[in-house]
Amino acid sequence: MKDPVTMAYINMYGILGALPDLCALSAEAASLAENAALPGKKPVSVGFAVRGGPAMTLRFANGRCEAEEGAANCDIRLPFSDGAKFNGLIDGTVTPFPSKGFTKLGFLTGNFVKLTKILEAYLRPAPEALKDPAFFNASTTIMFFLIAQAVARIGNHDKIGRFTASNLVDGTAVLSIAGAGPGGEALRAAITVKDHVLSMSRGAPEHYHAIMEFESIELARRLFDGQVSALGCVGQGLITMRGNLGMLDNVNRVLDRVAVYLA
Repeated sequence: MKDPVTMAYINMYGILGALPDLCALSAEAASLAENAALPGKKPVSVGFAVRGGPAMTLRFANGRCEAEEGAANCDIRLPFSDGAKFNGLIDGTVTPFPSKGFTKLGFLTGNFVKLTKILEAYLRPAPEALKDPAFFNASTTIMFFLIAQAVARIGNHDKIGRFTASNLVDGTAVLSIAGAGPGGEALRAAITVKDHVLSMSRGAPEHYHAIMEFESIELARRLFDGQVSALGCVGQGLITMRGNLGMLDNVNRVLDRVAVYLA
């Protein structure tokens, strides 16, 4: 079962939070962000706020998108009474009513909708699209950071995830894909635990307590798509784990919940 509050956090910080990556990796998306300026060439920002839940602002300018916590300072503000209503926005079943920025709605109905459709194509790609190496790498990179973000949100809000997080000691576990970075370096995301609360950050700190690394971006993709099992890959040496294996075991338990929410 999906918890609507947990889903709202994943949708906010994982799905909408993927738009900065999309604009960085897709020329088409960057073009929409480049042309996102309001009349007078003022960059546009959109804030999303769920009552008692997550809040985030997306700022579009110069071909880029930046995400920041909170929704107090934005051009267009979309409030939601609860997580289910916000999830409806992502599912396309709810049309939001802005509390701010009525005269700027052309961006939402134009460029923003187009950006979300491009994002959907990267998150749920057609098999033929993945034959293009550039698209394959971009899609898998976006998925990687989405999954890492979902781990933190599930560990903090999902009932089963919170139970698993209660068994996690303070420290940092790193998820890594060998050779998948733009310069051939590893692509990494860090899951940090403090007092049983999880947070996700990009890259890896100098000192961490455990690491799980996929042999290649192709392997990561097959795992994300459910074509191979993580346990089998560990047995074959395609996924290596080092450091605090108890921490990685609990992180993997949360990872198992990710498929429920992102299915």
